[in-house]
Amino acid sequence: MVCEFIPEGNMSSIPTIRREVPAILALAVPIVAGLGASTLLGVTDSVMLAPLGPLPLAAVGITNAVAVILFAAIYGLLSAMSVRVGTAHGAGQGRRIPGLLRNGLALGGIVGTLGAVSMLAVWPLLPLLGQPVEVLAIMFPYWVMISLLMVPFSVLTVFKATFEAVDRPWLGAGFAFLAVGINIPLNYALIWGIGPLPQLGLTGAGVASVVAEALALGVAWAFWRRARSTRRLRLRAGLSGAEITSVAREGAPLGLMYVAETGAMAVATLMIGTFGAVALAGNQVAMSVGGLLYMVPLGVAGAVAIRVAQERGAGNLAALRPISWAALGLATVWLATAAILLGLFGRTVAGWITDEAEVVTVAAAIFFVFAFAQVMDGVQSTMTGALRGLSDTGFPALVSLGSYWVLGLPLGWVLAHPVGMGPAGIWAGFVIALGLAGIVLVWRFLRQTGPARVAPKTGGET
Repeated sequence: MVCEFIPEGNMSSIPTIRREVPAILALAVPIVAGLGASTLLGVTDSVMLAPLGPLPLAAVGITNAVAVILFAAIYGLLSAMSVRVGTAHGAGQGRRIPGLLRNGLALGGIVGTLGAVSMLAVWPLLPLLGQPVEVLAIMFPYWVMISLLMVPFSVLTVFKATFEAVDRPWLGAGFAFLAVGINIPLNYALIWGIGPLPQLGLTGAGVASVVAEALALGVAWAFWRRARSTRRLRLRAGLSGAEITSVAREGAPLGLMYVAETGAMAVATLMIGTFGAVALAGNQVAMSVGGLLYMVPLGVAGAVAIRVAQERGAGNLAALRPISWAALGLATVWLATAAILLGLFGRTVAGWITDEAEVVTVAAAIFFVFAFAQVMDGVQSTMTGALRGLSDTGFPALVSLGSYWVLGLPLGWVLAHPVGMGPAGIWAGFVIALGLAGIVLVWRFLRQTGPARVAPKTGGET
């Protein structure tokens, strides 16, 4: 069905946009909570292994540096599920959702397995990259466990995406927090050997993470199969290779986009490393704070994708712009407020994390620029989410690749070295590049929601 979108003058008015804010928040808050819970698995490992000394912590750091790229790719690829399910839900085609879910679960298993194999394939390259021999000597079992973690993570991501798209987002967040709740005591027991359990140290932390995620997935699976409230999600439906391929094709550009963004952050860190250890430490302080702040626009991007998909499926195409402007306003206000506060009180915030005066000075300088880079990135992420809700994923991915790699990194190097801005110059390059990317994506969204441009897709078409 092709539906013409006819813009109405009052549909993008302030009151109309304001009315969309509660619906965006109702989705974004649990999505943010779920994302935060997912990150806590790695944080828990670091905190609980710290008493064992620097080698286990270094092993966690190296493992996470690689794993985060693959987890980002998996998350991006499977995010197409929430759009497919959201579109069917909005269209009132509830009988299509069980088939989408079953095919999505199959895709999750395939993607998770490929992620695990990919991570294991990287292991032989680590000695060639100059990683410390004494760290590599103890980390292989942990590396294997984190590789295996990708399989239950991927399948659970499909469940979370589906529950979010049918307006039950706290279920997905609940399963994520369940994994954390299981991981903490199990981590302690396996690291230190409580009762009959062996003292496994670093390996124990990896085993605990896999078991915790697998148990959370088992609970989600049992809930799907047994709960009365999910009976409509388990109607009989067969697997479709065409549907699986279609979802993977739609999500692949987003997976590539997240890999590009994560990789660019890693390269930016290496570039800052050319200024010395103090610069690296100051950058780590800034990124640790920025990572927490960025959970909100990332959740808003997921929420706007679902809301756009739902209204698109319902044929309520005049609502697409107000929904997107409401989401953009929320993300921008959040990050702009944070940027102003970090610009004014960055030294104080850095002092909460470290008492090294030199590191605090560098971190404060980076905060001032890095925070505004996040504002620009928030615009880019939100508009990417809105376009994702329209099943438009290829163009945003190309824009992201260009903004980070073609413009942002080279410009950052020029500002940092020849211009003389130092480490803050790296992030100043991203401010300019991501600002331009945001403008291009707003233009793309306006173009895609113009007359006769938006057609609800509830099938396997791309």
